[in-house]
Amino acid sequence: MVKKLLAIAAVAMSGFEANGQTPVWSTDVAPILYNHCTSCHHTGGIGHFSFIGYDSVLAYTGSIKADILSGKMPPWPPDPTYSRLAHQRLLSTAEINTIVNWANGGSPSGTLSLAPPNPVYSTHGVLPGTPDLKVKIPAYTSTAVGNDIYQCFVIPSGLLTDKYIQSFEAIPGNPRIVHHVLVYADTTGRCAYLQAHTTSGPGYPDFGGVGTDSATMLGVWVPGSDPMSYPAGFGLKIPHGADIIVQVHYPAGSQGQVDSTEVNFHFAPTPGIREVFMQPILYHGFDMTDGPLVIPANTIKTFHEAFPGVPFDMTVLGVFPHMHLIGQSIKTFAVHPAGDTDKFIRINKWDFHWQGFYMLPKMRKVPVGSTLYSEATYDNTAANLNNPYSPPQTITAGENTTNEMMITFFVYTFYQAGDENIIIDSTLLSVPASQLNYYHGQQLLGVYPNPAVNDIVVKCYFEEGDRGTMELVDMQGKVVRRFMNNELINNGYSALTYSVKGLAPGNYSLILKTSERVLSQKIVVVQ
Repeated sequence: MVKKLLAIAAVAMSGFEANGQTPVWSTDVAPILYNHCTSCHHTGGIGHFSFIGYDSVLAYTGSIKADILSGKMPPWPPDPTYSRLAHQRLLSTAEINTIVNWANGGSPSGTLSLAPPNPVYSTHGVLPGTPDLKVKIPAYTSTAVGNDIYQCFVIPSGLLTDKYIQSFEAIPGNPRIVHHVLVYADTTGRCAYLQAHTTSGPGYPDFGGVGTDSATMLGVWVPGSDPMSYPAGFGLKIPHGADIIVQVHYPAGSQGQVDSTEVNFHFAPTPGIREVFMQPILYHGFDMTDGPLVIPANTIKTFHEAFPGVPFDMTVLGVFPHMHLIGQSIKTFAVHPAGDTDKFIRINKWDFHWQGFYMLPKMRKVPVGSTLYSEATYDNTAANLNNPYSPPQTITAGENTTNEMMITFFVYTFYQAGDENIIIDSTLLSVPASQLNYYHGQQLLGVYPNPAVNDIVVKCYFEEGDRGTMELVDMQGKVVRRFMNNELINNGYSALTYSVKGLAPGNYSLILKTSERVLSQKIVVVQ
């Protein structure tokens, strides 16, 4: 169906360019939104409102235009001018122009019977067939008030023999509050011990990890992402008897809402399988060339890591950079023995709350003797609104919320001749190299000035009027100001002024709850 949609889009685009007519929904805009946006924006999806059907989209035309012009949507943290990655959520310049010209031209419907068929999304996942292993967390009621929560749930796999993951997908039980999901395997029993000895169950909280370095990562889910799948003949091992750890990120303000996220695994046939490994090859504990990872208060500091002399010909399938709250940017690349630079990923505006595992469009050979590099910058100043300390304090390496990390996971296998010709995402190979430089930024609520002294202006936009409650919450979860209590918020743009005078200096969360969503924004109050 995707090929059909792309074909319709291409024909429609060429016709528009030739005759200069205003684009229409049915043959110009619908194929673009259906291919790029509706994986989140469908009924029951994490996008909160649907882009399926002309009538569903018409009320959001202005916000669609504004969001794609700003680069806010579709969300995609990596810099496409540095390297291209599989399943990129990017619009081409032609696609952007089509949507903008359609919005500017009155958003005509066109002949609706010519529109592509509506995409269909399941609440039980998109992978075909019956999962070989399904794990589901117990019903969990979020307690995230003023801070985000990372809750870990341990489910025994029950596997009697080693299995190899061919495909993996996480299915949020409550898309409104599940921000992302990380999945691990643990054979030491440590995670089960932590769960058994916590008083905040079900599960146990752990920010930045799962409480042990022995757990191995199996996969990642972020909003809008495709299931993680490996080419035929490749698979990631789950050891027999392993516990599956599902770590779910619940955002501040989601307290009281219930989730029951599940994860589906599809296994590869064992005979002849080539094992894929997912390991933190670049790690601040071993590979830092200008360490240790210590960021003094009121400094912006850049660090470098190197893993020299790759000991074998390696085939790389994907990468996953990881930092914590004060991370600002990170890039990872390799230099081959012949001197060639092999670019993997660069994220120019790091956001801890929007992480993903990024596969390459084609497998890539890294020859024996190559050196892997990473470079990352950290901002430990008061200007960084994600800083866990106010005033700033020295931050060192570790797994806690107040610590930092500099890690790049690699998905790789031992090289065999022809690996570099194996395609992971065929749709990317014909995309023009010229792309706009997007980065992810899903800020739905704005505050000015920030840091604030006396008054703040809360800027928000609603496509439809709604009732909302707006509170300022300190880092202990205590409500220190209630600016709005179930009051009507008009549709469109609003700029609302409130006083923060008299509050103690420090970090706060502004939380706006409506019938449709929970929005939050960090605020720093200074004297």
